[in-house]
Amino acid sequence: MSTMHSILEAMAPEAHEALLAHSHQVTLPVGTRIFKEHQRAEKFWVIQSGTVDLDTHVPGHKNVVVDTLGYGELLGWSWMFRPYTWHLGATATREVRALEFDAAAVRELCNEDSAVGRNLHALATQDLSRRQTGGFRLHKGAGGGGRPAKPPPQNLEVRTHVR
Repeated sequence: MSTMHSILEAMAPEAHEALLAHSHQVTLPVGTRIFKEHQRAEKFWVIQSGTVDLDTHVPGHKNVVVDTLGYGELLGWSWMFRPYTWHLGATATREVRALEFDAAAVRELCNEDSAVGRNLHALATQDLSRRQTGGFRLHKGAGGGGRPAKPPPQNLEVRTHVR
């Protein structure tokens, strides 16, 4: 799978440096709720070490972990697409060291520098396509460590009222 690092390495040095100018190092302790569904997406991260579980809210149940990200992966694509809100939540499951990017500044850079924009859009397309074609890995609870999740309960009722 391509990672942000391989895209950065493939970029012209000027584009690479321009993108990195909008980043800084962060450390996120285990258990840090990095973002929640429906919050505004103002940042994104390239994970240098550690792991992050992506989850979705299931009413009446615990959040369901749908994927785990690690070294070299980009955490958070929602900053790139209107309305710039998170579609999933994210929690650090192993201490994370990452490059954190200012999303608004990078969107502006993409508008100004088409090479950076093309590279980021190509990476987003590839990664989102992988996830859409079955790349999401369901896990049991937060920090599931790659174990398959139990299927959702079969006794969930959907009630409709017809008048």
